[in-house]
Amino acid sequence: MARILSVWCPNWPITTWRRHHPNAFSPSAEGERVSSPRSSPPGGGGPEGRRGPAQPVEPDPPFALLVSERGTRRLAAVDAAAMALGLSAGQKAADALALVPQLVTADHDPDADRRALESLCDWCVRFSPAVAVDGDDGLLLDITGTDHLWGGEDAMLADLLERLSRWGVPARGAIADTAGAAWALARFGGARFGSGRAVVPPGGQREALARLPVAALRLDEAAQAQLPRLGLHRVGQLYALPRAQMAKRFGLAFTQRLDQALGAAGEALAFRRPASPWFERLAFFEPISAPEDLVRVAADVLALICKRLEAEGRGAKRFEVVYHRLDGKVFAVPVGLARPGRDAARLAKLVAPRLDVVDPGFGIDVITVHAFAVEALAQGQARIDAELDAAEALAPLVDRLVNRLGDGRVWRPDPVESHVPERAVGRSAPLAAPTDARPWNPDLPRPTRLLKRPEPIEVMAKLPDDPPLRFTWRGRHHRLRAAEGPERIGQEWWRGDFDDTGPGRIRDYYRVEDEAGGRFWIYRQGLYGDDALPKWWLHGLFG
Repeated sequence: MARILSVWCPNWPITTWRRHHPNAFSPSAEGERVSSPRSSPPGGGGPEGRRGPAQPVEPDPPFALLVSERGTRRLAAVDAAAMALGLSAGQKAADALALVPQLVTADHDPDADRRALESLCDWCVRFSPAVAVDGDDGLLLDITGTDHLWGGEDAMLADLLERLSRWGVPARGAIADTAGAAWALARFGGARFGSGRAVVPPGGQREALARLPVAALRLDEAAQAQLPRLGLHRVGQLYALPRAQMAKRFGLAFTQRLDQALGAAGEALAFRRPASPWFERLAFFEPISAPEDLVRVAADVLALICKRLEAEGRGAKRFEVVYHRLDGKVFAVPVGLARPGRDAARLAKLVAPRLDVVDPGFGIDVITVHAFAVEALAQGQARIDAELDAAEALAPLVDRLVNRLGDGRVWRPDPVESHVPERAVGRSAPLAAPTDARPWNPDLPRPTRLLKRPEPIEVMAKLPDDPPLRFTWRGRHHRLRAAEGPERIGQEWWRGDFDDTGPGRIRDYYRVEDEAGGRFWIYRQGLYGDDALPKWWLHGLFG
């Protein structure tokens, strides 16, 4: 059974703006007093006998964010002080300033709010590998099977909300079997639970939702306005109503929302990152920052997940070790394997050289690891002669090269069925299974180094169809002493992507050798007698 944690951050635009402008209400340089409870009293924070008694701190002025709608400035969000004075979102700015002249305003930045919410979503990876952004002010976490790392769901929720509170982010949360129930309790369960958090036991969402207002079902505005007129104020009143008539009157979305909250219908969540059940976590009593400690804890958390993989006969191709800093910033260290594996010691050796991206700051307090591309991996028996097959022997070397140089820089050339030389080679993973394409013809040798793009050369030949006697390439002259060819390659007319150096015209290839012993692969593009004279190109070099 799934367990969903919903986090709601009331008045998220105001919270985000204050976090981005922590000194907005502190005393100005000119001495103007617009203080806040977070600012220190004038004259510093020393003992009273040194600088006189501390002056009382004035509360923050009422504050609102403004947005322009069709040429009219309106309130997009208001803080608690402005709300207490009767202001609300959607009100005209002119009317609000007439009612509250001391109102302080700033421009609303929805994009900054979204980026901040996505950053908070990424930070919550320390609690669950599956986190989704919920609207404009909330998150949904699939915590199925992860709460034991905190000693239970209640302790997990309390730790999350306490961390947010320390960073100046007021939030409320709830845990239930469904996203709809958790969402409703986080936003409308305060009067019942009082502590800002609620944990509903498995299967208890029906009873927990019964006393909540109908707005807790995430209904559209028309349904929320019409239901109270019919005397339906609580969710529990909807349980016994005829579903067909309710669906006919309020639409199928009404019954769907009710079923989703009660668990009778599923609900898909769009997680910020692919949800992986292969997740492990380690928390520390004291933050760590020493490089040797970072390496050691990476080995410890990798050992945990590799033990799980081995117990279920599986291996993974990609692992991601994530270091969580005290201030909420995360540092991910991904490593990949050419073949599925679960050797913790080998993975730790791949992680260690990449720890330069981790800035521990004031300390790392949590480390997590995710495994991706998990597939079955049987426990192989070592050969009696202690020899490995070629792929197994090359795997450690390939892994080190890929993780040091990058994924796209280590590859294996595989044949591709094409007449055109530059299209006859494809890039494959170093240890991937061989392709079904026909191998290259040994009677038609190809150069060791094929240029990414053919380069033009100047050629002198006796007759139009004879091989050249000399050519000039990159400013150097080459007098030839031997030539072999031509090998004619026709165009692949069905592709239709022709260019000056592509296979849009007939090519005659020659293998030539100059007086210094250098061997080249050159070709003539086009035929004499055409509208345009043929051109010569150098396409590769033989070793």
